[in-house]
Amino acid sequence: MKQEYEHYYVPAQSPWPIVGAIGLFFIAVGAASTVINSTKAEPSGFTHYLLYVGIFTIIFMLFGWFKNVIAESDAGLYSKQMDQSFRQGMSWFIFSEVMFFCAFFGALFYARMLSVPWLGGASNNAMTNEVLWPSFEAVWPLLTTPSGETTQAMGWFGLPLVNTIVLLTSSVTVHFAQQALETNKRTQLKIFLAITVLLGIAFVGLQVEEYIHAYTELGLTLDAGIYGNTFFLLTGFHGMHVSIGSLLLLIMLVRIFKGHFTPKNHFAFQAAAWYWHFVDVVWLCLFVFVYVL
Repeated sequence: MKQEYEHYYVPAQSPWPIVGAIGLFFIAVGAASTVINSTKAEPSGFTHYLLYVGIFTIIFMLFGWFKNVIAESDAGLYSKQMDQSFRQGMSWFIFSEVMFFCAFFGALFYARMLSVPWLGGASNNAMTNEVLWPSFEAVWPLLTTPSGETTQAMGWFGLPLVNTIVLLTSSVTVHFAQQALETNKRTQLKIFLAITVLLGIAFVGLQVEEYIHAYTELGLTLDAGIYGNTFFLLTGFHGMHVSIGSLLLLIMLVRIFKGHFTPKNHFAFQAAAWYWHFVDVVWLCLFVFVYVL
């Protein structure tokens, strides 16, 4: 018996992958140049523009690529096989993001559990301590740099705790929004998703305020040794992911107001919800290992 196969849509060549690669290149060069430039006595004033060009290029790429995919979906070009491909692709993407943050958490744990004790003389490293830093105290967080400058630790109570509540609440609201979509309750869907987007924006705004507090009042900067480096590395990249997630959910909200998605056909929304839940889980780990412990 001849087996029937579903039609698999193969899109035409697209410029968006190369546009995205160019945007990521400008972001990498611009971000690195901005950080290096900030440590100079007389910083130049153009390096951050490279970062802005990269960010706007990525946003342009996202809107253009999403527009093409939406048009293809509305034209009925996708099948169940394509839906499975989208799900596998999103699953692998989130897995890659998990590995991304695992690398940064690994750096944090290596510094806390191995490097700091060794520098303090643990595991027969007394000579290392005497030669490299005789007055070193093996405690975390490290509030004194090798140059003798001191900083203060960012506590968990206050803005970090508020941000945790905000992000956990947003995870609940996006779940309710997905339930409303699956039961075809469009009004509830719009309300809960709009609340989620606002909570995401609020999180980013509060994190900016936290960074200002760290720089101006705590002396916690990128120059504040391994503690400052790991703090800004982990929280900064997470903040970037929250910004991307908020943008994705905002696009979903616009599409919903245009009448897109049905209870049976809404993977784009589901993918954005997956990503948002992933961001929430990462923040819980950050809150525990960076702020509390």
